[in-house]
Amino acid sequence: MLYLNMNIRFNYLYRDGGNYKQFGHVVFSNTMQKPLSAIDEIITSNLIDGLWFYADKWQLKDLHNFLWDNDFDHNWHEYESIEECEENVTNGDIQAFLQSISGE
Repeated sequence: MLYLNMNIRFNYLYRDGGNYKQFGHVVFSNTMQKPLSAIDEIITSNLIDGLWFYADKWQLKDLHNFLWDNDFDHNWHEYESIEECEENVTNGDIQAFLQSISGE
């Protein structure tokens, strides 16, 4: 039996006060073969009000890519989902990412 170690795609977005959205994702390797449910639990437990995070603090690309408007813009990004994928890794290993966001 051939075992394929799937990578983890982390999907997130930036939504301004006018509800304009910019979507993005990064792909992590999963060398420890951590289950999606365990990864999601760690991520959601480190979100602000169960939904938001600061992209710079999580060392992810800031998706706000248009002129700043103080009436509509903020620094929070939204966590959307994670999924297994076969895409190429763009951001290292998921275990290191989880440790960095949880302060371990």
